[in-house]
Amino acid sequence: MYYLGIDLGGTNIAAGVVDGDARLIAKASRKTQVLPGPEGICRQMAEAAGEAMKKAGVSERDICGIGVGTPGTVERDTGIVRFSSNLNFKDVNLRELMERQTGKPVRVENDANAAAYGEYRAGVLKGAKNAIAITLGTGIGSGILIGGKIYAASNSAGGEFGHTVIAFGGRPCPCGRCGCWEAYASATGLIHTTKEMMRAGSRDSLLWQLADGNPEKVTSRMAFAAMRAGDSLGKAVVDRYIAHLGCGLVNCINIFQPDILCIGGGVSGEGEALLRPLTEYVEKEANPMNVGNKTRLCLAKLGNDAGIIGAALTGEQEP
Repeated sequence: MYYLGIDLGGTNIAAGVVDGDARLIAKASRKTQVLPGPEGICRQMAEAAGEAMKKAGVSERDICGIGVGTPGTVERDTGIVRFSSNLNFKDVNLRELMERQTGKPVRVENDANAAAYGEYRAGVLKGAKNAIAITLGTGIGSGILIGGKIYAASNSAGGEFGHTVIAFGGRPCPCGRCGCWEAYASATGLIHTTKEMMRAGSRDSLLWQLADGNPEKVTSRMAFAAMRAGDSLGKAVVDRYIAHLGCGLVNCINIFQPDILCIGGGVSGEGEALLRPLTEYVEKEANPMNVGNKTRLCLAKLGNDAGIIGAALTGEQEP
């Protein structure tokens, strides 16, 4: 028994064949061409899925169902993507379009929820009763699992931690609010903080050298690289980023009290340089009642495969 999982992004499409034990058998990927519109994107997904099946040595008859993880607000019961800015989707019935393309039953889920479920089935969240997965990328993705089930709330848009405010009247966020956690703790937010502190600090900092003297060339990795090299401004930037990220994580923990909270996405690649000070921050700031069964903070395990596995098996979430 096999399933197809598709992780649809504004930049890349990744498809994989997954078995009933949540093992990824084979995968394929390609760049997302957004301009052809929803039907064109579905053709691209079907092509990537076909390539993954060929690599896995399975046929269409072997596939029980298909799951798609997509950015945006997803109406889970109908498979309609109400809005996704990166894909130019508005009220797109992705399930219907994909079922027409493949002739298979299709389940559509928010990509962050799919990644969280992937970690629950095959990664660091396995065995947890209640868990949260945070993805640090261009924005902040978040997925909540309660009793092993994805929590999406009544309008299928629950758990958007990235758009909770941590700085009243702060930086503008693409969502239209100001001071959102995403504006500070995403990779984009880290870049913004690095630029701000470079302009306000000494030009002798290694950060200026890494950026070729131009703050517009700053990447999310530069502050950590400068810190590791002993640069004081690099360390100051990382310390501020840890505080921004930790502030939002403590909010998540205080509200939901999960068994475990994992962090994935590009910034999580900093490993212990991120996790160690973040754990210290959370232990200091979290609700004092979070003692007996303390929330365990860790790094995600599956990387980009989490979205494929979670999407493939999201049909298990059907009532």
